[in-house]
Amino acid sequence: MYRFIDFNDEKIDSLLMMELSDLAKTLVKDPDYEVELRVHSYLDMADKKIYASHFWNHRSEAYMVSGMKSDIYLRALGNYYFTDPKVVRKFLDWSQHTSFPRFAKQLFSLAEDLRIEEICKRKRPGMRREFINRRKVYLGFFQNQWKVNMERSLFTDVLFNLAYLVWNAQTPLLNIPQIHPDIDQVITLYRENLERLFDANSTEEIAHICTQIVQLLEGVVKRDLLNDYFHLHISETEDQSADYRDLLRKDQLINDDQSDKKATGDEEFFKEEMKTWHRETSDPGKNFLQFDLDQGTQTDILTNEAREGEAGDQALAIVKGKTGKSQYKDYSNMEELGRKNNGNDSVQAPYGIENRYAEAIFLKPSYPNNEELSQYHFYKEAMVLYQKKLKRTIDMTLEHKKQLPRTRLQMGRLDKKLIEFFTDEQKRLFYKKTEKSTKIDAVFSLLVDCSASMQDKMDETKKGITLFHEALKSVRVPHEITGFWEDANEATKTRQPNYFSQSITFSNSLKKKTGPEIMQLQAEEDNRDGFAIRVMTERLLNRGEKQKFLIIFSDGEPAAFGYDQNGIIDTHMAVTDARKMGIEVINIYLSVNGVGDEQRKVFQNIYGAYSLISPSIETLPELLFPLLKKLLLKSLND
Repeated sequence: MYRFIDFNDEKIDSLLMMELSDLAKTLVKDPDYEVELRVHSYLDMADKKIYASHFWNHRSEAYMVSGMKSDIYLRALGNYYFTDPKVVRKFLDWSQHTSFPRFAKQLFSLAEDLRIEEICKRKRPGMRREFINRRKVYLGFFQNQWKVNMERSLFTDVLFNLAYLVWNAQTPLLNIPQIHPDIDQVITLYRENLERLFDANSTEEIAHICTQIVQLLEGVVKRDLLNDYFHLHISETEDQSADYRDLLRKDQLINDDQSDKKATGDEEFFKEEMKTWHRETSDPGKNFLQFDLDQGTQTDILTNEAREGEAGDQALAIVKGKTGKSQYKDYSNMEELGRKNNGNDSVQAPYGIENRYAEAIFLKPSYPNNEELSQYHFYKEAMVLYQKKLKRTIDMTLEHKKQLPRTRLQMGRLDKKLIEFFTDEQKRLFYKKTEKSTKIDAVFSLLVDCSASMQDKMDETKKGITLFHEALKSVRVPHEITGFWEDANEATKTRQPNYFSQSITFSNSLKKKTGPEIMQLQAEEDNRDGFAIRVMTERLLNRGEKQKFLIIFSDGEPAAFGYDQNGIIDTHMAVTDARKMGIEVINIYLSVNGVGDEQRKVFQNIYGAYSLISPSIETLPELLFPLLKKLLLKSLND
């Protein structure tokens, strides 16, 4: 795609992101986890997200995939199961009071990654290939960083680079050149502490080693780490373990004594009515009883007055839970039983998690004015040749299927060719004339991108849409034409209005006077393609036709509020879901200045092989005619 300026031209491979997401969900055994790309890789348990690093971009395909998969392995298998968040929190708090907290945190993050990497390889040997590629790339990276930081006299960065080189050295005889006179005095002790990592068996031991290294360098290093290589993240809720004791009273009682008198058993109990009020009370009273028991002497008097059971109590007796042998006896970190609901997300976000705040607003077209009428008739006359050719092809196909007989049957009308009576052992001398239906059992939905980038393509797009409308109307195939956009000015974090301008609806698509409403489609704002595809899929599923087609006219990747990173993935998932439901989704890419390789890859990721690219907007009718012909003939043959 040709643009004047683009500050972030990173294209996300939707198939790879879905693969990484499935991999993460499988490893953590939680379907709520999602994968996103960030500058650094880390695990966020509070938001249930695993971040892969942008570090692997712009590398060969093999190294990029291996690197991102290794990020998922370390977070979803390593940090999730084998990293102690309490130790991480404690070290993070301690590092803030050191002279170089950035160095301390990144050293700890790197050391912990190397420790859990070995655990991952032992638990799952199939991960070795990705980790080998990971170390190969990082080894070359830190060797280059060593040279650059030495030239720039960034000695703290040099020490960090040295840490990785020592931990990944192919030989124990790694030669360390002179760095700085002050640093050279402690470099031997620094290396010895680094080599102790190979004996670390827990996060706590890693923290202890890193603490000693930082304390060793306190009086030697003058400035903190300049570059960011890794990120040490701790979620705000990770160190908060749920315990029922947190709900109990903590303050001391005013008097905590026992009564000397013993219960005799003949004590009297009195009942008293206490008025209460709640939101279903029809007539709340003016007086309510409230009491707090702050002090008193404890007695051994027990009441035998149990509350009488009621019919509604049965609902309160239903408890959700599960049984099974527990591996540990510490239940303080267990999640609340019954909290997860596999179908909950689909109820809260029926159009996808990225569109949970999107709102569909349908607009009806106004009555066409004279200019729109004349413009439509002009386009209609230009497309009449294609329309007549298509209608003639469909009519001939229908007539052929109507008259085509079925031969060599055991019953029916006697065939004139009786030679088979003497030549064949099994006599099949009859035929039937099959009366095929002259109606095409198909329905079309045309979805038109009305984003601002369509400004210079809208006129030619209307010509192609006019061809679709007139051709489908001539062969009596119901269809609808809808333009969609998102209002960027009204979009907020909790509400994103998406407008659907219904130029042609299913109910009026076959009427003679419909069509000029197409001229009212104009370039508007943003485009949230995944949401629009899901809305149109929902409408198509309500139709009774056998063949359902969804054709999308677009000129670029999705772009809307909070939709920049996951828009391609969400659109791809919407397309995949629609195809699983029996809807054929086809994209027609509109271009003015040609199509670049990056843009081709984007549309291939979203729509797969079902994406037609118009090399120029003027050739759109020539591109649409064979497509429409193929789809209609397919409907007839099926």
